[in-house]
Amino acid sequence: MDRLRQVTHIDNVKLGEDKESVVIIDQTKLPSRTEYLTLKTAKDIYDAIFELKVRGAPAIGICAGFGIYILAKTIKSRDYPEFYQQFCKYREYLDSARPTAVNLSWALSRMEQVVVAHKELGVDAIIKLLEEECMAIRKEDMEMCRAISEYGLSLLKDGDGVLTHCNAGPLATSRYGTALGPLFLGKERGMEFRVFADETRPLLQGARLTSYELQKAGIDVTLICDNMASLVMKNGWVQACLVGCDRVAANGDTANKIGTSGVAILAKHYGIPFYVLGPSSTIDLNCRTGDDIRIELRSPDEIKKKFYEAPMALEEVKCYNPAFDVTDHSLITAIITERGICYPPYTKSLVRESIS
Repeated sequence: MDRLRQVTHIDNVKLGEDKESVVIIDQTKLPSRTEYLTLKTAKDIYDAIFELKVRGAPAIGICAGFGIYILAKTIKSRDYPEFYQQFCKYREYLDSARPTAVNLSWALSRMEQVVVAHKELGVDAIIKLLEEECMAIRKEDMEMCRAISEYGLSLLKDGDGVLTHCNAGPLATSRYGTALGPLFLGKERGMEFRVFADETRPLLQGARLTSYELQKAGIDVTLICDNMASLVMKNGWVQACLVGCDRVAANGDTANKIGTSGVAILAKHYGIPFYVLGPSSTIDLNCRTGDDIRIELRSPDEIKKKFYEAPMALEEVKCYNPAFDVTDHSLITAIITERGICYPPYTKSLVRESIS
């Protein structure tokens, strides 16, 4: 259990001891090396989010909360209008780093609300309140992960085979994770699972991060290429699919790492439950359907060069590299948040969860 705790309670995003920096594990270096980065400037924080050094919707939100707090401390003016104007510039800059993940804008908006709601107190008092708020975001995420894990575990049986896509474990959050949380919590309670982790092309989060976390925690994990999921399901080795989410539309359409919708289609074909797990903060009721979700497009080099000693395609070959796809709500068995399990119709159940 010691190694399980080492995985589930890792401090992958934290406020520096000087309270003037954000310290993260550089996830782009895993699993070969564990390196910590100290972020002090707006560009440091932006680059860490954009370059996936910190990734996973909850972890991005935590990093953004810490980040905008330390940047607020660098604003020299104690005149509120000038302070707020510079604060908003920082907020907009950080928010542009990853447009699909709603937790980024959610955390930044939450921090901005503190600034707006307490303008009569003065800048020094606002900065103190910003510190309290960013720490609250992290604490709430820990509690959220535990609750999601409990609800998710209630849908699994001892000995189940589980397929997961991308990474939604402790590295993507502050503690147990979202989609992987039930597996870690079940392991704590003596349950055993057989996990099949999609490698998750093109950035290999499943290979580099998910299989790393599960192996280190002593959970039975088998790494598979993305295009092997159908065969694994056909063989009867999978009883449930667990995935995370970056944004959930009001009708239940869900944006997650590219390839997730294909997993959902296969699960539907083979009659396997497909569960989406994430914090209620990823529910965007202002987003009517998945068609309204802006999908981030990334560099062609992630496909052609990133994990190869030499390019695997001609330089002039065009690439289409969306970071996410949208899984239609009709393919989702249930959406699990820290507030409970939502079943169709999601237009009703998600509203209940978001306002409860």
